[in-house]
Amino acid sequence: MTTTAAFIGLGVMGYPMAGHLANAGISVQVWNRSEEKAEKWAAEYSGTACKTISEAVQNADFIMTCVGADKDLMAVYEGPDGILENAPKGATLIDHTTASAGIAEHLFAGASKAGLGFIDAPVSGGQQGAENGQLTIMCGANQSDYDQAAPIMDHYARALNLMGPAGSGQKTKMVNQIAIAGLIQGLSEALHFAEQADLDIQKVVDVISKGAAQSWQMENRSATMADGKFDYGFAVDWMRKDLGICLQEATRNGATLPVTALVDQFYGDVQKMGGNRWDTSSLIQRLRKK
Repeated sequence: MTTTAAFIGLGVMGYPMAGHLANAGISVQVWNRSEEKAEKWAAEYSGTACKTISEAVQNADFIMTCVGADKDLMAVYEGPDGILENAPKGATLIDHTTASAGIAEHLFAGASKAGLGFIDAPVSGGQQGAENGQLTIMCGANQSDYDQAAPIMDHYARALNLMGPAGSGQKTKMVNQIAIAGLIQGLSEALHFAEQADLDIQKVVDVISKGAAQSWQMENRSATMADGKFDYGFAVDWMRKDLGICLQEATRNGATLPVTALVDQFYGDVQKMGGNRWDTSSLIQRLRKK
């Protein structure tokens, strides 16, 4: 019997993720706010483009969402045409949006009341990871829901982990973004210092990347940062959204995040420079403007 999946939201992440499911032989029904994008996807992957969410989730065993933020989740999950009202009993809902832990807990409660499973499953790896099926997925769910959904998510995952109950996936993604924010600022300052010291950036990176300073960002972004090229993935606007979620959760749980708060302001400076859609490594540009 063929597994049926609905995929709601075909942005830079959702589009290829849904494609991996279709390529794996799963029957995929998609919905996107812009109908043209859904039709383009269906033509490329031989899936079904649906005009409404209620149509997309019909007969679906799994329903994935990958939208913008909390308000977008409320829009697709709740209301007469929403997922909670129209998903078949026993379906498992998997949300890949980076959102607040509070919305994950809210949707889990609504899904449980409707007889549905729910997993908050934000991803890391960016557009390249989505296209290559190499995403890291951190999940908040009941063990039984996770066990049922893991083989499906595995079609676009490199690493897949259950972190705890509903909301735990989102909180783990916050940890990820907090770590990245400080790391990129540190790398930006290091490269800027090297430039001001008239050092050969490539030689510097070749040396220090063999020691304790090594990171994914250094290996993959140092050269493009040195060249002032910032069109390699996750945008500043999206990072500011994520850091806002981190800071809001920190207020709720009592965590102290001074560096994260500062880097969030620095990304605000990048936005003022017109870098809203530059990738996150563009932090170095504000140093060059001093």
